[in-house]
Amino acid sequence: MKIALVGCGAVTQAVYVPLLSRRRDLFEVTAVCDLSRTAADAVGDRLGAPKRFTAVEGMLAEGGFDAVVILASGSHGEPVRQALAAGYAVLCEKPLALTRAEVEALPEGRLMVGYMKQYDPAVRRAEELLAELGGPAVIRSVEVTVLHPSAGSQLAFANLTAARDVDPELLASLRAADDALVSRALGDSAPDSVRALYGVALGSICHDLSLLRRFTGSPVDISAVETWGPGPGSIEVSGTLPVSGRFSIRWHYLEDYPAYRETVAIHHDRGSLELVFPAPYLLNAPTTLTVVSGVSGGESRAEWRDVTEAFEVQLAAFHAYVNEGKPPLTAAAGGLADIVTAQSIAACFAVQHDLPIGGEAA
Repeated sequence: MKIALVGCGAVTQAVYVPLLSRRRDLFEVTAVCDLSRTAADAVGDRLGAPKRFTAVEGMLAEGGFDAVVILASGSHGEPVRQALAAGYAVLCEKPLALTRAEVEALPEGRLMVGYMKQYDPAVRRAEELLAELGGPAVIRSVEVTVLHPSAGSQLAFANLTAARDVDPELLASLRAADDALVSRALGDSAPDSVRALYGVALGSICHDLSLLRRFTGSPVDISAVETWGPGPGSIEVSGTLPVSGRFSIRWHYLEDYPAYRETVAIHHDRGSLELVFPAPYLLNAPTTLTVVSGVSGGESRAEWRDVTEAFEVQLAAFHAYVNEGKPPLTAAAGGLADIVTAQSIAACFAVQHDLPIGGEAA
């Protein structure tokens, strides 16, 4: 399947380039696009893509591919809209957009939102075991902890090509456009603390919201939100699960923490299912699933691992979606649900602290 890449930054260089290089049985990259021609050429050279662009509009107009993989930073709403309108299938990295309005404006088409942790073999195994236990109704609680060091430390191994040839005025205009979208989501008077919280919810905590959707079948309800520490700081979100039980998410930005670590623990009356995720940029580093259960009056702890790369499974799922019609785990509706939940997180925090909130979140 011939594809085009939009965005040639960190996640593209560290993750998608090596995976697409080894999955030439599924994909041929015929075009790449980035604001930086240096980055586009670096990725294009590594993947053998003959066409390089610095504007999405020109790439879509020239064509020569079947699908578009959108990996750029900022809101993805407009490039997704353009690609779908041009008739291409789209795999879009999270978040799908910054506002509900952007999602509601998308035309019909084949759209898959990239939440790679949903495709992690350990997550799929945990889903199977939870179903055997009785499904969402048996959950007493889900407890999430994320220890998030700096992006620079996580990517120090990747030898990324720096993009220093982008017009500063263009970058400023794009940032202003994203700021305007955040104002549409939260209102013009939302303070920086609420805007920053919304950014983390959409950019990182959304992974955990997507896992909660997989485990429970529906979005969660937000009851309380708190933040502390120097920005991005620490964030705590808690609430009720749609069928039974409660959840808590504790997200900590720790600049010099030695390694990324994310733990998702599902507790039920007879034991626990605990997932420990490694740094997302380390390909084929396995997620560990620990199954805690009772045996003969004692405790049994069984560990399960699979080195199959979640990003690679996600890419194969996109290929199956486009060519065989197999539905993705998250489409537009799921992407929209996580935007709504992120807005609920921002609104809950604003109300608790008597801060202004408007826009869609109001």
